[in-house]
Amino acid sequence: MEQNSNRKPVIGITHGDINGIGYEVLFKAFAEANITELFTPIIYGSAEAEAFWRNYLTVETAPWRKITTSGEAKEGEINLISCTTQNVQVEVGVPTPLAGRCAFDALERAMEDALNNRIDALVTAPINKATMPQDLFPFKGHTDYLGAKCGLKENESPLMILTSGDIRVALATTHVAISEVAGLLSESLLLEKLQAIESSMQRDFDIEKPRIAVLSLNPHSGDRGLMGREEIEIITPTLQKAREQHKLLAFGPFAADGFWGSAELYKYDAILALYHDQGLAPFKSLFMNEGVNFTAGLPIIRTSPDHGTGYDIAGKNLASSASLTAAIYLAIDTIRRRNRYNYARRNPLRKGYNERGNDNEILAPTPHSEE
Repeated sequence: MEQNSNRKPVIGITHGDINGIGYEVLFKAFAEANITELFTPIIYGSAEAEAFWRNYLTVETAPWRKITTSGEAKEGEINLISCTTQNVQVEVGVPTPLAGRCAFDALERAMEDALNNRIDALVTAPINKATMPQDLFPFKGHTDYLGAKCGLKENESPLMILTSGDIRVALATTHVAISEVAGLLSESLLLEKLQAIESSMQRDFDIEKPRIAVLSLNPHSGDRGLMGREEIEIITPTLQKAREQHKLLAFGPFAADGFWGSAELYKYDAILALYHDQGLAPFKSLFMNEGVNFTAGLPIIRTSPDHGTGYDIAGKNLASSASLTAAIYLAIDTIRRRNRYNYARRNPLRKGYNERGNDNEILAPTPHSEE
């Protein structure tokens, strides 16, 4: 969406699974005083689900403003687009196919607006992948879906980054069985992820030359091959190549247990974990209530709270909105950072000096051709 200094960013937020804690955390997040002074929210959800949860949770604030298109969104209001044609029936704390379809419909409508620049960023509330309509959503999660919808090429893939404050954890592999991880590790995969991390740190987090820590696959970094040779044969040589040929500040491999329990955690701008639980289990233990899931490598901006549907606490008024609020604020910050990044690089100067020999030797003028 085209930016100007007078317009607040428009943030689209999907309602996620209607039977979980999605609406509870939305109500709590928007109960914060003056939150809409920073941005214009559009909830992609269901008026029926909102009404149900408003009554179930005895929410006393005024109902959200109903609109039919993103262009009708009003600043200073919480705007709601009903996205599903289904007859919505909420079953508190129960995974149902209807809840999955409602989540999918909201996601599709929000992505349509995001890809057509009608919203500035997308925040997704949690879904249950098992209830999503498999014929329409043949993906392992939001990340794969977003990559496909954004038209990423076969050799490209979005990068999951979990972040809280100055801690940022990316995953080399995501939703795969632990038995498959070692076979997926390769020089090309690790280099792709390291380059994607650096690119995102520069564009999305305003860190020009990030220091990246890479965790080992095996206990004690393989203990010189006694507990696996991936560190010797793949990870260490790749990190050396990353530093020498690609000029990446990539270090390691670090034994994961010692790394997470030491001050090393705070010495790096980003961490590359090699598999899902190696990165997410300790991260969520430390930052569960305020962590944010950020998807790097997309043409759109997408964040998400770092928790699931919360069926076990749905309707009990126990859910915290801190992670959702953090996801919204990170989306706003990322909009500003990307705008600065793009503005600074909008008209790059033609290189005018040789990179070898005398630094003062000016290249001969290049004839300009008509464009």
